[in-house]
Amino acid sequence: MPLLPRRFERLKAVLNCRMSDMTILVEHVEKPHNLSAILRSCDAVGILEAHAISQNGRTTTFNSTAQGSQKWVQLHQHPTIESSIELLHAKGFKLYGTNLNVNAIDYRNCDFTGPTAFVLGAEKWGLSKKATKLMDKAIFIPMRGMVQSLNVSVAAATLLFEALRQRESAGIVPQNGEGLSKELFEKVIFEWSYPQVAAWCKLQERQYPKLNREGEIIDKLPRDIKLRY
Repeated sequence: MPLLPRRFERLKAVLNCRMSDMTILVEHVEKPHNLSAILRSCDAVGILEAHAISQNGRTTTFNSTAQGSQKWVQLHQHPTIESSIELLHAKGFKLYGTNLNVNAIDYRNCDFTGPTAFVLGAEKWGLSKKATKLMDKAIFIPMRGMVQSLNVSVAAATLLFEALRQRESAGIVPQNGEGLSKELFEKVIFEWSYPQVAAWCKLQERQYPKLNREGEIIDKLPRDIKLRY
């Protein structure tokens, strides 16, 4: 079925608000409902991509809590905490790890208007000692009750929406695609619009076809590929 113009406009409107300079990295967050809720918050805030390290190569799974958000927020899997942090540092991110040590500071006293990556640990244990040592800054969310921490998905949402609030106050939240490079915008809008064709192009190691203003593919494709629209 061809992509309807109103569907294409909806996809573009969402992508216009996406930010490539804010992300989240979760370490050993295995419960499907928690990971699903985190990705749902990422989508709501406007994050383009998220990152995860799983225990022993476990396959990431989602449940209905995600509401399909895993289709719109790409989750990159990493083998180790070191490799994920090296990648994020190379992209210019400052890493804020949730922690209750004496050097941690109140998250509300941090500036999240620059390239920001929030790093959260497993549901029961929090961040590993190895991950904690690699953070640029340790942060905490103040608690006023008997428990010392929030559920990991709630903590993620709290941090993400504080970062969004700061950026809105600073007037730097993207509205017209300025949160992504032109090349990245074109790549993602094609993958969102034609996921099956995008998968075929990757297998064939060929560039994505061009789209016109209405979202129609204007390059020639094999007939059987066109049927995958």
